[in-house]
Amino acid sequence: MADSDDKDKRRDDDEDEDEEIDESGYKTVKDAVLFAIDVSSSMLERPPPSDDKKADRDSATLAALKCAYQLMQQRIISNPNDMMGILLIGTEKSKFQGEDENSRGGLAYPHCYLLADLDVPSATDVKRLRDLVEDEEEAEKLLVPSKEPVSMANVLFCANQIFTTKAPNFSSRRLFLVTDNDNPHANDKALRSAAAVRARDLYDLGVIIELFPISRPGHGFDRAKFYDDIVYRTTASDPDAPAPLTQAAKTSSSGDGITLLQSLLSAIHSKAAPRRALFSLPFEIGPGLKISVKGYILLKRQEPVRSCYVWLSGETAQIAVGSSTQIAEDTARAVEKTEIRKAYRFGGETISFTKEEIASIRHFGDPVIRIIGFKPMSMLPIWASTRAPMFMYPTETDYISSTRVFAALHAKLLADSKMAVAWFIARRNASPVLAALVPGGEKLSDSGDQLMPPGLWILPLPFADDIRQTPETTLVRAPDTLIDLMRTVMQQLQLPKAVYDPARYPNPALQWFYRILQALALREELPEMPEDKTVPKYRQIDKRAGGYVVEWGTELEKEYQAHVGSQRRNKQGAGAKRVSVDPEAGPPSKKVRTVAQGKGAEGVGDEEMRRNFEKGAVGKLTVPVLKDWLGGKHLPVAGKKADLVERVEGWFENR
Repeated sequence: MADSDDKDKRRDDDEDEDEEIDESGYKTVKDAVLFAIDVSSSMLERPPPSDDKKADRDSATLAALKCAYQLMQQRIISNPNDMMGILLIGTEKSKFQGEDENSRGGLAYPHCYLLADLDVPSATDVKRLRDLVEDEEEAEKLLVPSKEPVSMANVLFCANQIFTTKAPNFSSRRLFLVTDNDNPHANDKALRSAAAVRARDLYDLGVIIELFPISRPGHGFDRAKFYDDIVYRTTASDPDAPAPLTQAAKTSSSGDGITLLQSLLSAIHSKAAPRRALFSLPFEIGPGLKISVKGYILLKRQEPVRSCYVWLSGETAQIAVGSSTQIAEDTARAVEKTEIRKAYRFGGETISFTKEEIASIRHFGDPVIRIIGFKPMSMLPIWASTRAPMFMYPTETDYISSTRVFAALHAKLLADSKMAVAWFIARRNASPVLAALVPGGEKLSDSGDQLMPPGLWILPLPFADDIRQTPETTLVRAPDTLIDLMRTVMQQLQLPKAVYDPARYPNPALQWFYRILQALALREELPEMPEDKTVPKYRQIDKRAGGYVVEWGTELEKEYQAHVGSQRRNKQGAGAKRVSVDPEAGPPSKKVRTVAQGKGAEGVGDEEMRRNFEKGAVGKLTVPVLKDWLGGKHLPVAGKKADLVERVEGWFENR
């Protein structure tokens, strides 16, 4: 374990080349994705025409190109440092890096056309891909299938060369293979063997092959014929790890409401690379037992962030590089960092510390996740969730078989409905917290794609100072008639499948901002109005629930009037003097003062109150008079006399 601990320290001291630290202190993993899209004759077949608006209109190849175009647009915004390339396989023309289809370089990889080289997408790449998916004539010129089949060994070797030359230091390198041919070399064992060797070379370099199969009507996609020897398991060091499965996207012969483009986008999003690695830490399960894990933030508020400054005073716009210097106030000389000390005020004194002393004060140990006990899930109260949880997943970076140990712990916690209590320090100089490690199960979509992987959620537990008692409030329970009517309204306004999907409602302000940036970068016409999917569908709501809402409102007004009347009768009954009802006692000695309609306890009506308001004499009235008049207007009667006067004057000011 000593060697592994030294490795952890060296990893923390020296950041990898493929990881960057942003302003928030998070590690961002760069991702390099190369699309390999099949251009065979079967992939270029268009579906038969259909009257259904949701039916497929594009061929499988064109749908894959549109999918790559949308992904490229998203990556420019969300991950501007990621690389992306597009390789067409099975084309009549051939083209490689820096060469055209007529040069000698294209002969090394016949029938492989590099449409977009693996690089950070530029505006030129986006415009060229946009023209290809929107211009049918341009697509017909380029998307011409070759007469002879393409060698998959050549395709994989071409991808190997692209990754080696363009992204040699990226830890996340993936090849997205989109095809409908489940057995490209059915009768040639030599080509099958060569393709398997090239696939092994890619995996030895750390490149992961992701297969996105497409099934045609009447012919499914059988992975066992060829691609089980090409697409390996996620963890090469763990032969028992499950192989990544992706259901085949179907090209339907009739409009079934699920387009091929949507299926491909859903499958590719489910294979998204882990983003924003918050930490990479040793996970200490017990004394002497450690594995390596990584933590991620799955939900985070997205805002437009300015990544750089641009200098516009020259002939062309240039990125400005800023520098700052601290200057002494009295002498205006530059102050070095070694001369600066941090100070704190305590008891009127200024106490200064050096950088080393501050670091030692804040040091509570090396970053680690250490289990200190186990508790039932029932002991985790709902109010303990005061901070956003983080997702933890195993990695084989520092400790081999971390995935197996993590999976065993996860399965045991999930089966016994228990959680682990851990000592958690996210990074150096971070404050330690007690956290609950809550097991989470795997979630799959209706099509079988993975929506949420199995793992552990790190829920930071609050300290005693973080919990505040909620103030006591008096609740008025609605009657059963209102509850029944509202239940009908809610049933009419249910979302599809009663599930809210935040992915269907993008932030309109954020999307409008990036749409303007895209139009300026690609020199397109500026859009007129933003697309806001959060606007309620008023006509549909009124059609489905309008009558029930009106009925509920009528019942609410009736119940409210009954409630106010009951309160008024209880108040008058409690405040009235007892009168003798004995017939032999004779008449009462004093008259019982009655309250006239529209008047207070001392006969103050609306007109008299208005005259007092106009004269500014409302404050001269007594508190019982003000309260009784406010109660008649269904206004609050709680508070001091100044509050009552303010409510009376506000009522007349609004009239």
